[in-house]
Amino acid sequence: MTGPEIPDPKSKKAHKWLLLIAIYLLFAAIFIPLHGHAAPLTVTDDRGRQVQLQAPAKRIISLAPHITENLFAVGAGERIVGTVNFSDHPEAAREIPRVGSYKQLDLESIIALEPDLIIAWEAGNVRSQLERLEAMGHTLYYSDPRDIRQLVRGLETLGRLAGHPERARRTARELERTLEGLRERYAGRSPVTVFYQVWDRPLMTLNDAHIISQVIRLCGGRNVFGHLDAAVPRLNREVVLAADPEVIMGGGMGEEDPQWVEDWRRWTEMTAVARDNLFFIPPSLLQRPTPRLADGARRVCQALEQARQRRPEDGE
Repeated sequence: MTGPEIPDPKSKKAHKWLLLIAIYLLFAAIFIPLHGHAAPLTVTDDRGRQVQLQAPAKRIISLAPHITENLFAVGAGERIVGTVNFSDHPEAAREIPRVGSYKQLDLESIIALEPDLIIAWEAGNVRSQLERLEAMGHTLYYSDPRDIRQLVRGLETLGRLAGHPERARRTARELERTLEGLRERYAGRSPVTVFYQVWDRPLMTLNDAHIISQVIRLCGGRNVFGHLDAAVPRLNREVVLAADPEVIMGGGMGEEDPQWVEDWRRWTEMTAVARDNLFFIPPSLLQRPTPRLADGARRVCQALEQARQRRPEDGE
């Protein structure tokens, strides 16, 4: 038995054979990479839906301020082609074209920007508008982190979707380390009862399922209304007076407006007022689920530690 015939290198047949090999190699080097397909990118969003992209998104529309901030945090700010009002952090976010507010989207503007990914906020955006965008063939990913673990995981997912997985992983790990360090530092401290005010009229707070209540717990605090069923309970002032928390904490209409908290000073019989335990936390540090939650958590922990130091010496 003989092997396959190998042409004599000096023959015309050999030249034709070598020419065919050269053409094949050229074809493989140019044509195949252009037409080959990488494995699609598949992730799970905060609604539990699978979202698939053929490649990392290059034209992203963000439909909430926290989404815009998180995209910048994972290194993908340059890929945002449109966002909504109040997307103001970091400074570069202010220059991005607006496509309405999170409660009322400008669908024509969104379509005109030709996004390859729209990142939506389930709790804030109008569902019918999101459904219309999906019906038109747009890919939607829902970002609505309700707890610390979901926030950390969501940052990593945004990084994958936008082609910055390593930067996103570093950002997520840094947030995780900071919060865990605070938890370890304050775990053994005596508990402090806290009323967190999220809005003024109507008076609103949060139950224990919310990410802000998780921050309060890791600092050694106890949300006096954490047991309520509603995620964002509405209260009357008499209920808060009866609860008599050791600390009243909240945000306001702006980053430097403590008026909501200061309004409690008229009730001098309350423990929080009598001990001057009224603390203003800039709302964007707690009420937006972003890496700046680490800064907000530090401030909460410092406030609760001050409250412990202001207790009467007899421990009452």
